Amino acid sequence: MADLAYATGWRVVRVLPERVAAAAFTAAADVATRRDGRGVRRLRSNLSRTVPPGTDLDRLTRMAMRSYARYWLEVFRLQDMPRDRIVEGMRMLDEPRLRDALASGRGTIAALPHMGNWEHAGAWLAANGEPFTTVAERLEPTSLFDRFVRFRSALGMEVIPLTGGEQPPFDLLADRLLAGGTVCLLADRDLSEAGVAVTFFGATATMPPGPAALALRTGATLLPATLWFDPDGWGVRIHPAVAHTDVPRMTQALADAFAEGVASHPTDWHMLQRIWRDGPPSGADGPAADGPDVPEGTQR
Repeated sequence: MADLAYATGWRVVRVLPERVAAAAFTAAADVATRRDGRGVRRLRSNLSRTVPPGTDLDRLTRMAMRSYARYWLEVFRLQDMPRDRIVEGMRMLDEPRLRDALASGRGTIAALPHMGNWEHAGAWLAANGEPFTTVAERLEPTSLFDRFVRFRSALGMEVIPLTGGEQPPFDLLADRLLAGGTVCLLADRDLSEAGVAVTFFGATATMPPGPAALALRTGATLLPATLWFDPDGWGVRIHPAVAHTDVPRMTQALADAFAEGVASHPTDWHMLQRIWRDGPPSGADGPAADGPDVPEGTQR
């Protein structure tokens, strides 16, 4: 059923007029917000940590769900999007940091949070002649995972499964970096039991050690990047490269860069799952906000 739903989405949404599809996705986001399911409650709880006291959390959550719906709308339509729009619609701040890293030949790791449209950012990179490798969480059923792999491959990405591949993903990624390649990783949510404890918006969260460990093994440049939606396009900031020290300090540096980006564009942070170790802030949403997480595979 999940695979059928995604397949239907890809087929139907791609043929609808863009305005019609956008209106439908916005309406669906508003319905989901009103239903206040566990994913929405988790999102509200997460967002409550990122904004000043007194912020209207109901409005913020509604806008964040609309942003998340826009992400999915664009995923379904991205393969048909003209290259000129993909490239020219991107507004990149501090782009020389990325260009210098790519030109160095030492390998580049772009570490991103779940912000804006990271699929578009990958398509932008590939459209600019910079192939890269990424890791995909293995979804069930297998046909759904294969569908996402085909989608990303069509955009110019090399996709390595997080689990179940012929080789451990870390070794394959290290090989690509040692050859001077580029790796892009979502790095604000740990999917293992080996997460690194970091301070994120004043509380303890866990984030994956992979980006820092890869940089230390290969000598690659580690660049945090944060993303957001503009009304008619996309924005990304390339933060300063993370100094090579050790995994805990480098992962904390990523968390600091992510926090800066999320604080600037909280509605475009699509975190519907738990990342902090403690409960929600006092007064955020009560016990319900700390209930079960969104099932694995429902957020990409």
